[in-house]
Amino acid sequence: MSSVAVLTQESFNEHRSGLLPEQSGAAGAGPSAGEDEEALPTYKEAFPPLPEKAASPEGTQEVAHTWTAKIRPIKSSIITQVFHVPLEERKYKDINQFGEGDQAKVCVDIMHKTGAHLELSLAKDQGLSIMVSGKLDAVMKARKEIVSRLQTQASATVAIPKEHHRFVIGKNGEKLQELELKTATKIQIPRPEDPSNQIKISGTKEGLEKAKHEILLISAEQDKRAVERVNIDKVYHPFITGAYNKVVGEMSQDTGARINVPPPSVNKTEIVITGEKEQVALAVAMIKKIYEDKKKNATTIAVEVKKSQHKYVIGPKGNTLQEILDKTGVSVEIPPSDSSSETVILRGEPDRLGQALTEVYAKANSYTVSSVSAPSWLHRFIIGKKGQNLAKITQQMPKVHIEFTEGEDKITLEGPTKDVQMVQSQIQAIVTDLVSRMDYAEISVDPKFHRHLIGKGGVNINRIKELHKVTVRIPPDNEKSNLIRIEGDPQGVQEAKKELLELASRMENERTKDLIIEQRFHRAIIGQKGEKIKEVRDKFPEVIINFPDPAQKSDIVQLRGPRTEVEKCSKFMQKIVAEMVENSFSVSVPIFKQFHRNIIGKGGSNIKKVRLSSSVRCSAAKPLAAHQSCPLPVGLLSWQSSVYPWSSCPTVSQMLGCGELKPGFTAQL
Repeated sequence: MSSVAVLTQESFNEHRSGLLPEQSGAAGAGPSAGEDEEALPTYKEAFPPLPEKAASPEGTQEVAHTWTAKIRPIKSSIITQVFHVPLEERKYKDINQFGEGDQAKVCVDIMHKTGAHLELSLAKDQGLSIMVSGKLDAVMKARKEIVSRLQTQASATVAIPKEHHRFVIGKNGEKLQELELKTATKIQIPRPEDPSNQIKISGTKEGLEKAKHEILLISAEQDKRAVERVNIDKVYHPFITGAYNKVVGEMSQDTGARINVPPPSVNKTEIVITGEKEQVALAVAMIKKIYEDKKKNATTIAVEVKKSQHKYVIGPKGNTLQEILDKTGVSVEIPPSDSSSETVILRGEPDRLGQALTEVYAKANSYTVSSVSAPSWLHRFIIGKKGQNLAKITQQMPKVHIEFTEGEDKITLEGPTKDVQMVQSQIQAIVTDLVSRMDYAEISVDPKFHRHLIGKGGVNINRIKELHKVTVRIPPDNEKSNLIRIEGDPQGVQEAKKELLELASRMENERTKDLIIEQRFHRAIIGQKGEKIKEVRDKFPEVIINFPDPAQKSDIVQLRGPRTEVEKCSKFMQKIVAEMVENSFSVSVPIFKQFHRNIIGKGGSNIKKVRLSSSVRCSAAKPLAAHQSCPLPVGLLSWQSSVYPWSSCPTVSQMLGCGELKPGFTAQL
């Protein structure tokens, strides 16, 4: 990575102060002493040359000091930031899908897109904590993606003079891009031909406040009117803005000045006021008066409130804090969510602190956390198909948060006390009903048989589910678990359990065996129209015998069935094959093509006679090109016999009239 150093007037003065005395003197030479400070530096003055090889050690040390005096250690380019997404601003709130649903897919996509590393964790308040690591640019881009894709979006507009818009955009849009990354928002500026001065901002509530603040600051810098900056301690900002920004709004209306107070999420103390000089002066005076008054009269009290109850004191988008400030004039300071502190500070007039404290405790205790005991296997029945059962409850009591934790035999409820009590009674009634009419059973089956239990396209398992009105969970292959769970009506569960165990037992006892039988024997074993193999199958009805397709030219015959029956069938078929090998062979004899019809005879009479008298099968093959000892075309006559070798068969020898087999021809078994 390359970098560019920019030499400003300040940095040059700082640099020049570190030059050697001789060099400083040289830099100061000129017509007059007054021009010494104003003279522009030469290249050699700003960047002293490196020493020659022959330079003295002293000179080397001096120049080295010049170059090393200002060097600072380089910081790591990898940074880590933690972003928090409150529950009310989460786009994906389905707890059951945490880590595996759309939320996780979005995070993986953000990592691929930006190069940053993301780690998610779920806070106790159901907010998301996202730790992002990587280079600064990658982290800022990831933050923008997180805000736009994992948080609910809001929008706001800010009006600044039209001529200030270009300063918000910056050269080549760099300022706007930097601002969007910094605030994790989307900023839309009207086109030059659009007369509107409204800039639209979309993003989270916190991002909107930051972006609006930054845009107003840019506008204030460019405003030709007076600009005043007042530093006020952050803890007094709520009194200057007032509840729901009423006080600052009234001051702006009364004075005509624009007052920009940093939002609570921005850790800045500077309040910027712009407008006409008289307007600004009047607004500054009013702000300082409020500050001095509160600093003099306001006192604080610190109380301990459980960390889990802080969110109830804050309220959705901070509305409860604003409500307390509006009612009592007391500011309530809550420690950051990433802090373990439980101390809440109340700041205001002494006679109003008691009322504010009562409000804080009332808000903290207006919500409660409770639980209902329910076996974890019943949770999905309580939720219902596609969440139908739960939806009925949450529609009636939307403020109650219901949490199901996998593996825990309880359901956690959180929300307004009265609402929680009503939801608790409803869920308890559902649990009692389900426990009284539902049961479950677990059986252990070797994973290698699971797919057979399921059947092709789920035909087996769907039949069992439908027949017995149960649900059956067979673990996926990647879990490598033996446990199959059956849930439903008690009687149906027991019947389904019995059937599944019987199927599993049958499969465990089942065996598959491959027999090697030469393909040329397959037709003989099967017989005409499958008569012979039917006899074998009738003898072993529990064994399935599969012959390969003739086109495959395979010698493997597969037997499948109960272990003992497969072994018996295997031995029986091996015996049949052994007899065929021992009693049968084939031979090919060269015969002149013109004699084939004489051997076959009219209507095949001669061939039939040979077959009947010698128990052989004869067939004529395609003619050969030439016989070894005869120039005339010849053919092959082949037959199989279980009684005589061809040379000793009187009928064949007499019909062929050619004596023994000629040299160069061999019998083919």
